[in-house]
Amino acid sequence: MKFVIIGYDGPDGEAKRKIHRPAHLANLEPLNQKGQVILAGPLTDKSGSLLVLDFESQEEAEHFAQNDPYTVHGVFQRVEIHPFMQVLPKT
Repeated sequence: MKFVIIGYDGPDGEAKRKIHRPAHLANLEPLNQKGQVILAGPLTDKSGSLLVLDFESQEEAEHFAQNDPYTVHGVFQRVEIHPFMQVLPKT
């Protein structure tokens, strides 16, 4: 099942993002290797990040988001997780 994860940056998010980006990407890489990363990247208005990831359950998505270096180190002040149904492009 796909999930949209939106991480909203805190007041020091931009500065912290530069520091913790390598750990954040390393955390995503095993999921990427398994084909679970549909898309991921920062919002260009610098308000946060958008990830669309494939997990077995809401709990698994929540666990990922809560333990991601961007959340742990305060890049993200708030995280939203929503189940998502991809319509296009067809997979």
